[in-house]
Amino acid sequence: MIRILIGLVAAIVIATGGFFGFEFYVQQRVAGEVEAAFDQIRATGSKASHGKVSFDLSNHTITVADIAGETAAQPPMSVRIASITASGVSQPDAMRFSAGNIEATGIELGVSMAAQPGLSVSYKAPRITVKDYSGPAGLRRPPVSSSFIDVYRFAIEQFAAITASSVTAPSIAGTMNFGAAMPGGGEFAYSGLAMQDIKDGKIATVKVDGFVFRVDAQQAGKADKLTGDLANVAAYDVDLNAAAAMFDPQKADDERYYRAYRQISAGPYTIKSGQGLNMRIDGLTIDDVGLRPSRLQLPALLAMIPPAGTVPTPAQARDMIEKAARLYEGIRIGNAEMRGLSMETPQGPFKVSAMRFGLENGKVGEFALEGLDTRAPKGPVKVGRFALKSLDIAKLLRMSALFSNPAQRPSPDQALELLPLLEGVEVNGVVAPYKDSNKPVDIDTLSLNWGQFVGPIPSRARLTAKLTGPIDATDAGLQPLVAAGINTLALNCDLGAAWTEASRTFVLDPITLELGNLLKASARVSLANVPRGIFSLDPQQAATVGAQIEAGTMELSLRDMGGVDLAIAQYARAQNVSRDAARRAIVDNIKASGEKTARANPDAVAVVEALTRFIDNPGQTLIIKLTPLGKVPALQLIQVLKSDPMMALAQFRIEASTGL
Repeated sequence: MIRILIGLVAAIVIATGGFFGFEFYVQQRVAGEVEAAFDQIRATGSKASHGKVSFDLSNHTITVADIAGETAAQPPMSVRIASITASGVSQPDAMRFSAGNIEATGIELGVSMAAQPGLSVSYKAPRITVKDYSGPAGLRRPPVSSSFIDVYRFAIEQFAAITASSVTAPSIAGTMNFGAAMPGGGEFAYSGLAMQDIKDGKIATVKVDGFVFRVDAQQAGKADKLTGDLANVAAYDVDLNAAAAMFDPQKADDERYYRAYRQISAGPYTIKSGQGLNMRIDGLTIDDVGLRPSRLQLPALLAMIPPAGTVPTPAQARDMIEKAARLYEGIRIGNAEMRGLSMETPQGPFKVSAMRFGLENGKVGEFALEGLDTRAPKGPVKVGRFALKSLDIAKLLRMSALFSNPAQRPSPDQALELLPLLEGVEVNGVVAPYKDSNKPVDIDTLSLNWGQFVGPIPSRARLTAKLTGPIDATDAGLQPLVAAGINTLALNCDLGAAWTEASRTFVLDPITLELGNLLKASARVSLANVPRGIFSLDPQQAATVGAQIEAGTMELSLRDMGGVDLAIAQYARAQNVSRDAARRAIVDNIKASGEKTARANPDAVAVVEALTRFIDNPGQTLIIKLTPLGKVPALQLIQVLKSDPMMALAQFRIEASTGL
């Protein structure tokens, strides 16, 4: 919309700025000066004409009627203006022209698109008014050619040279034609358009009271009518110099971001269709929009659009994907927020409270969706918050180019390289149906983060989860819980892992797991002498350096929260004995096994004593700590554990205790 406004205002500037580079009080020279201005336009190959030129010396008013123009580039852009009247005109110096009021009436603008034959848009504005205008007394450097790029660059340059306190248009109406490739068209209209404080290519505010549209199209072979209504559109601190940089070849290597908008806001926004679509957005806000010239050179972007009806070759498709990736790298968005999305679907209402994201260097810092409320076939679904962290869209596009050939499937190594493109997922407040039960799964928190990459492999990760769900009575493994009268189970876990290159240590910490009112376990496992080479995609290299890894200290803490009594009750039912007898039998079995183990490792005595206390006294916390007696190669330890666990434990000092 801003670009169209620039085109309309530029048309007025072209038709006025050159008209007044003359001696205002010598009326006989007016027509010659106007014609000279139009000659400059015609020199580029474009068409330009005007009707009667009149000048009222008494009130310093000039009127030019029947202005028409058309670019030479194909497809052409055309403009017609019934009349332009400037009042209160003056010339403070030889280079500037001023007018207290400029009014253009009967404005028509037609734009055809080269991307698709027949695709065109036309605009009509009954009246556009410019207040407190000041601009060049003559046309600035004319466009190099009549191409769209040069004409648009010229329009921006003209706009940057003027100042005005306001530009208003009570209404602008338009039509669109989608061309032969997509039959249909539509109409649209803007109301209450106003721009304030225009100077040096900047606009303090741009506001539109309302925007409505109607589109006739084909959906699934059926005729459909789509209508929309957008209100309260506003843009603040608009800087067209940022757009001008996109046309400047000298800025092709400029890596800076130029702020184009401080803020854009709009809403509410409603869309309806004849096939039942009914959508509403309460509000939209976009803050701190910046453009990066090195990634957004417009000629290169336009060149990537293939001619209508052609199928790009694989090489052309990859080139288009690369340019699309650069496009994401060329736009900065401090924060974009959509609020209050609601939509009717065949399954029922679909609602989202808010959606937010920011974008810089082709990477979305966080994409967050909040307050999702919808319905699945099995029942209602609610999501308090869903977030993707540090999603690199530009690199994802480039990776997709590698996988675009269906005959060449990505290797596991290539697929693994997708992992660094996303650094985490977070889900909170999820309530969803569980199978055919009437009890939902409730996910309070589910967060998975990874990072500190060595190549494509993360050397740091953490999983946090807190959820509650019904127990599946048909699952044989859960029958003891069902028999104990437990029909829901809560899970709370926190698992972390991190490698430190300086100390060559790899630590699993925290490791915590809590199962409802049954037990709470925590552990810490460390590995020493872990080389960087272990994070290799080459299995042979990883296995070779893996032989250097040594086992470190391991700690386990297990707190009974009802699980011991549940296990004893299950044993009692299975053996058809009392619970006391079951408890004694379990303790006796532990002691008998401990006597055999103690012969190989005297430290086992302390473990046996701690275990018996843990079983005998519900609510206890069992703590076991294993400390290597020397260097214990981790891979060898794993092999020994499979064949002779007692020999493996003999390589550690074992400490065990219990407490409340």
